[in-house]
Amino acid sequence: MMAAAPTLARRIAWSGVLPLCHRPPAWGRATRQRPGLPLATCRAFSNNKILVELDESSGVATMKFKSPPVNSLSLDFLTEFCIGLEKLENNRACRGVIVTSAVPKIFSSGLDITEMCGKSTEHYAEFWRAVQEMWLRLYGSNMVTVAAVNGSSPAGGCLIALSCDYRIMVENPKFSIGLNEAQLGIVAPFWFKDTFVNVVGHRVAERSLQLGALHPAPEAHKFGLVDELVPEEKLQEKAAAVMAQWLALPDHARQLTKSMMRKAVLDRLVAHREEDIQNFISFISKESIQKSLRMYMEMLKKKKG
Repeated sequence: MMAAAPTLARRIAWSGVLPLCHRPPAWGRATRQRPGLPLATCRAFSNNKILVELDESSGVATMKFKSPPVNSLSLDFLTEFCIGLEKLENNRACRGVIVTSAVPKIFSSGLDITEMCGKSTEHYAEFWRAVQEMWLRLYGSNMVTVAAVNGSSPAGGCLIALSCDYRIMVENPKFSIGLNEAQLGIVAPFWFKDTFVNVVGHRVAERSLQLGALHPAPEAHKFGLVDELVPEEKLQEKAAAVMAQWLALPDHARQLTKSMMRKAVLDRLVAHREEDIQNFISFISKESIQKSLRMYMEMLKKKKG
């Protein structure tokens, strides 16, 4: 068992994340309207990296990534994501969430490479557990989840989109999406692969994963990685319309159906979670992998320069 590393639960406890409207008792139940006063139906809470807004009149929340330059999935980002999603799950007024980005041209660049390079085994374990937790919460969410992909979305960013019930992407061929881990010398974990296969089918997933392919938006739409392409100015409007369509169904039937379709994939990670963490630590600690990651970070620095 891993020792010394702070658990995700402790990080959440320590995070000081702002409760909805700064009033914890109001979170987790519908707000009662006082006689003669209009009900403020749109609420927001935010920490450093994610803005969450809930419209109680529609029951729809929006989670906006706001961690420039590229919304990389750092340990802090993942912790905030899990906190925000848990708060929405626990609020009976919330039935669906739209996941999008507040950073132009990027949805999420995926896992933060700096979290995987030159750190201790304890840190790797904590980081990977947070990645697992993000996926388990999002893929297994009872809420309707819609990804409004308004920019490029490689690797872990693609996983977030894949984990949602529906994906809408801006129809810009300059924006791409895919699980491109192989390009970095990294193997996508089995639960990344399972999620991908469930969306696009085995053959497309196998070819794409082996090549570490990033697919331009039109290509991604062609083989079902994204469900729809829309002009950028209509993305949020379309996401809201799709959400309304899904929420028109009874929650109970939809939730049970979703669970039936996804339970086996979720259970597989839960059953092998510690083994998966140890596999990640063993793999990422190899000098050849560390060298590859260092070279990739140097390349990124040169691009910025």
